[in-house]
Amino acid sequence: MAKSDVLLSVQDLAVYFYSSGVVRAVNGVSFDLKQGETIGIVGESGSGKSVTSTAILGLIPSPPGKIERGSILFEGKELTKLSQAEMRKIRGNEISMIFQDPMTSLNPVFTVGNQIMEVIRLHQQLDKKAARERAIEMLKLVGIPEPEKRLEQYPHEFSGGMRQRVMIAIALACNPKLLIADEPTTALDVTVQAQILDLMKKLQDDLQTSIIMITHDLGVVWESCQKVLVMYAGNTVEYATVEDLYQNPLHPYTWGLLDSQIKSDTAGKLPSIPGNPPDLREDIAGCYFAPRCPYAKDKCLSERPPLVEAGPNHLVACHFQTADERLERKGEPHMSEAIIQINQLKKYFPVKDQSLFAKSSKVVKAVDDVSFEVRRGETLGIVGESGCGKSTLARLVMQLIRPTEGSVILNGQDLAKLSDKEMKKARKSIQMIFQNPYASLDPRKTVEQLIMEPLVIHQVGTHQERVKKVKELLAVVGLSDYHATRYPHEFSGGQRQRINIARALALNPEVVICDESVSALDVSIQAQVINLLKELQASFNLTYIFISHDLNVVRYISDRIAVMYLGRVVEMGTYEEIYHNAQHPYTRALLSAVPKESPLVKKERVILTGDVPSPMNPPSGCHFHKRCPYATDRCQTEAPALALYEGQHMVSCHLLGNLS
Repeated sequence: MAKSDVLLSVQDLAVYFYSSGVVRAVNGVSFDLKQGETIGIVGESGSGKSVTSTAILGLIPSPPGKIERGSILFEGKELTKLSQAEMRKIRGNEISMIFQDPMTSLNPVFTVGNQIMEVIRLHQQLDKKAARERAIEMLKLVGIPEPEKRLEQYPHEFSGGMRQRVMIAIALACNPKLLIADEPTTALDVTVQAQILDLMKKLQDDLQTSIIMITHDLGVVWESCQKVLVMYAGNTVEYATVEDLYQNPLHPYTWGLLDSQIKSDTAGKLPSIPGNPPDLREDIAGCYFAPRCPYAKDKCLSERPPLVEAGPNHLVACHFQTADERLERKGEPHMSEAIIQINQLKKYFPVKDQSLFAKSSKVVKAVDDVSFEVRRGETLGIVGESGCGKSTLARLVMQLIRPTEGSVILNGQDLAKLSDKEMKKARKSIQMIFQNPYASLDPRKTVEQLIMEPLVIHQVGTHQERVKKVKELLAVVGLSDYHATRYPHEFSGGQRQRINIARALALNPEVVICDESVSALDVSIQAQVINLLKELQASFNLTYIFISHDLNVVRYISDRIAVMYLGRVVEMGTYEEIYHNAQHPYTRALLSAVPKESPLVKKERVILTGDVPSPMNPPSGCHFHKRCPYATDRCQTEAPALALYEGQHMVSCHLLGNLS
């Protein structure tokens, strides 16, 4: 393709941060992006993916950051030479970005409507009425129900997935030529993820938009990208087409990432990359991956490998993977009592009327009559779309919010009846890993103080014992001792989540509630954390409630799975029953939306029509009937009970056993 078809050309980009030494966050990244093309950038947390995208947008904070060298050409313009005023005309209009963490990207004091309209009015010069209509159109496009009403709401009134959809609407509002998507589907359930990926493809087809997809989910890469750039410790280690990288990966680091990917047939202990990424303050003479590489030789420790062509359009940075030499890839490493009982649990949130003195007559039925038990030592996975009540259910179990009705019984004790003082003592046995690590970490405290906090609150050990415990926890979640003195804002999203996990494990609880606890982690670190959770479970008979939108992760880690829709459990059973014999139409749609495990596989997907109904005004009868292709008249008027199908398999559907 002619050079004129290249929309973006990044050559030898290096970004350094001068703080506590020189941090070489990006150290020589090069790639070309053609018009209408999608490139995926993958790598562990801290590999430089987000810093690369931030540099393209001209948002590197200076000080302490600086573009040390390199070129960023966009439509022939050298972006590194433009003033901030010139970059502002490009940013948001010609180049737009979907940021990783929507809660910290959205302004909490403005409505989401104002924030979408701000971009539209600034760049498209529309009046307020036209901008509002465009904002409503964008909210509809990203699948937010009742967009006219949600336009007037604030970010804290949205779930994590809903907030990410708002961010996507802002990014797409001006039909940019280049869209940088930094973990755009991390907080989304699989059905919405499928819709968003399809939306991006449609935008790309219609407008020839180019996309940089930054993600730790290799399934998203196989689904949506044509090329892949693999980064490690700020460097490019491999660059190829999606098909070539999948069929013929060359760099040992890429092998490690692919081996760590959870697939539908994965069993046993997950392979993971041993060791931790290097300290980027050190100017390493050799290959950055050498200390973790099982194939490393003396040359790797003393001489940095150049990025060379090892095959047609396939670049790799490895001394022993060249056009004339190849490494030989080694083989991959290879019913108890109920501890929690949930009985008829409900949580209704009153909705304030616009009038100051009017009494509230409407409620949001976030959790609506949920009952199940969790057995000691098992993992119960909970899946469903954003807004279905998963996170609210987790907070009810933790008693962070009190139920409207129903009971939560832990070890025979009804937590809903405990006083705040009694509940504080009970929480030593039940801990939670929250969905948003940045919002749950105090920005004024160091990592050591954050992880030590539960030990101090519950008066566990001496100060020296607590410091030792913190170091042990940092090691098991893949961080180093020197991270203990740093603050949350100095870490990537994945690293912040590892800190969150370490803090949750500090008290050695009996029950751990994992609310999207690995969704922000790249696949190799994700594999390490999941292996760690399983090892801890085996050693100490821990019980997990594991909430996630990644159905492959849920299948791998869970003994049983509950599927929620609009506040209710619609199907529940062992992972074999759910994955190999799903009976509810909603569960089947969820499973069909799981991203492909290989770019070579063709997969038919069931895209649900219509929006998720509002929990403030759920449909009568079966809540799913408006989106269900099999719905009958009975489904519209009568709510089906959760009934036993066979074994441990329970389903809430009038057509149970009669679906094709």
